[in-house]
Amino acid sequence: MLDDKPIGAALNRNLGSPTAPGEATEKDPDEESELWRESVRAYAARREEEMRAAWCEHHQEQAARLKAVLEGLISRHEAKAERYLAKGA
Repeated sequence: MLDDKPIGAALNRNLGSPTAPGEATEKDPDEESELWRESVRAYAARREEEMRAAWCEHHQEQAARLKAVLEGLISRHEAKAERYLAKGA
């Protein structure tokens, strides 16, 4: 035979990975901790921006709703006042 490996045996291929699958690598705890802190900072910044945008949208929509209601009330009271003025003339 041309090959010593039995038929069906898995090939041990490491295609560019510095470690084989399932093989642990040693990590610097300080580096890992700093990466974690940076990840937390990035998440907090994204979350803060999302919340800022959501509150801005909420207040803009609420202002539009209140403006519509108040403009309607103002028009109604102006119309009633004009009727009272017309009756007195």
